[in-house]
Formats: sequence, structure tokens, C-alpha cells
Amino acid sequence: MKNYKNVFVFDHPLIKHKVSILRDKNTGMKEFRELIEEITTMMTYESMRNVQLVPVTVETPLEVTTQYRVPEESVAIVPILRAGLGMVNGVHKVFPTARVGHIGMYRDEQTLEPQEYYCKLPDGIENKTVFLVDPMLATGGSACDALAALKKRGCKNIRFMAIIGAPEGVSKVAEAHPDIPVYVSTLDRQLNENGYILPGLGDAGDRLFGTK
Repeated sequence: MKNYKNVFVFDHPLIKHKVSILRDKNTGMKEFRELIEEITTMMTYESMRNVQLVPVTVETPLEVTTQYRVPEESVAIVPILRAGLGMVNGVHKVFPTARVGHIGMYRDEQTLEPQEYYCKLPDGIENKTVFLVDPMLATGGSACDALAALKKRGCKNIRFMAIIGAPEGVSKVAEAHPDIPVYVSTLDRQLNENGYILPGLGDAGDRLFGTK
């Protein structure tokens, strides 16, 4: 895969450790869900390095000082249903007041093309930093369509986060939306003939919600 200026692949030992457990077919639903949240929280810290801060006046026990904070109500989380729901709490640990929208996509099993069936977003989302989240970036179709849906509704500051990415999907999103930062904790080898990531971790939604 070529290098893209808007793609960031994390190379953190602790993330690698947690991803190795996440992949294991013997990892149960509870632990799988907790790992998704923990990895998402670490990714959120890293993806907000260039966030805009505002000055605030704080009175410490010793003096009044100027400090800097992320503006209140400035962050929104939009999971791509359904697996993206597993990442919401991970972002909420960093931004507990973030509003949550939802975009519903399903993949046509014949064409592998994404189909939108639901979109509900918080008021004023066009003025917020939006985290679009989905654990798996496989073909890239759902992510591209979800990003287009957010842009259509006026969103200008969007960050896409996926835990596992395939080169094919990462390239597709990076090229279709060069203005969007794409954060991936781990870049895998390839897609198989059915559009699943290898080595991957199986179906993230099934493992999160126990529907396998």
C-alpha cells in the first residue's frame, strides 16, 4: 500500500498486545467488548493531538491562571451500525459529554456494496469534531458512504477511526476522502474473496453482541 498523508497507522506496543488478544477466537464476548473500548480510548488520545483548545481562567488553591480546554459540546461520535457501537464508550471515556449519532449500513452479500438504511445525527453536528467509528475497515465502501453522508449534512471536521484495516479499504477511503484523517490501529494483510480481512478477527459485530 502506498503512503497517504491522511492515513495514520499506530505502532504502539500496548495496542499490539490488546489486538493480539482481540484476534484470538477463544476470546469471549465480555473481554472482546472491553478490548474494543480500551483500544478505542488509546486511539482517541492519539487522534486528538492537533485539537483546537480554548483558554479558560482557573483558580488553583494558590493563584488564578490561564489554562486550555477542549470546548464543551464540541465533539460528536457517529458509529457505523452495528459494530461501531462497540467503540462509542471508548471515545466517551475521553469525551463523556459527546453527543452520539448513528449511521446504519449493511453490506450486500452478493455485490459487497454498502447500503444505507438509517441516519440520525445530533443537532449542530456540522460545528463539531466528529469521530466516525467502525472496528473493521475492509472494502472501504461503508466508510466512504458514511463520510459522504456526513459531508452532505455539513460536517467539515471529521476523523475516521478503525481498529483493523485492510490495505484495499484504507486506500479506497484515503483516495476518496483525502481531506479526512484516517486512523487505524493495525493494518492487516489483505481481503479474502468474501471481503473479510485476513488475518482479521472474524465478524466484529457478531463477536461484540454474541450473535455468531
